[in-house]
Amino acid sequence: MKHQATPYLIFDGIALEALEYYHDVFQGEILNVQTFGDADYPTPPEMDDKIMHAQFKKEELFIMMSDSFQDQSVTVGNNISLALEFESSEEIQKIYDQLKEKGSVLMELQDTFWGATYAKVEDPFGITWDLNYTKENNR
Repeated sequence: MKHQATPYLIFDGIALEALEYYHDVFQGEILNVQTFGDADYPTPPEMDDKIMHAQFKKEELFIMMSDSFQDQSVTVGNNISLALEFESSEEIQKIYDQLKEKGSVLMELQDTFWGATYAKVEDPFGITWDLNYTKENNR
């Protein structure tokens, strides 16, 4: 793996407000903001202005966040996951296979429009893991 696990925060339509709040509190840098409307991914028009992915950094603090899809309810406990970035397709496949053995697949391992292989799995202890391998030509 490339880094420590990164906290990924999920909000019910208020990710931009949260991002601005963390920016004010920690005085860091907003590195990336992509709305659902910006993405090459089919979503309902009412999601166009909602955050699909954002990144915030202040020194060693690094968090990512997004708004939930319309059909996903956000409650305390399911509003955070741990994101892992992998070094190879073999490594992500191995970890995915191990997590899904006793866990629940929330999104199958698949190629994505952002140039990565990605999966989302909940382990048997209720922890959600975002698994991502950015393909070589997208680094």
